[in-house]
Amino acid sequence: MGETTFSLVYGAEALIPVEIGELSTRYNQATKESNEEEIQINIDLLEERKETALIRMVAQKQIIKRYYNRKAHLRYFKIGDYVLKKDFQSTKATNIGKLNPNWKGLYKV
Repeated sequence: MGETTFSLVYGAEALIPVEIGELSTRYNQATKESNEEEIQINIDLLEERKETALIRMVAQKQIIKRYYNRKAHLRYFKIGDYVLKKDFQSTKATNIGKLNPNWKGLYKV
């Protein structure tokens, strides 16, 4: 969704232990005042980032739904139509070969 799960949950980017142990520039230049200021800005922007991620997630689900519906072939039956029933592997009798029919009888709706 464009955001890390850590940043969506905690509102800040993760610092790995190596960065803290080696005193990287990201860690060295942080002061208490700038850190508190940055935390406040991140808290203010957190809701906006969560909403953006939610919008992206909904858009992705709509794309998946459209793709599925394009491939699905819906069939509508009326009362009195004759239909076949799928015979699943779990309902078949044991020791029945692969050449047996996959569908059962004619059933009236």
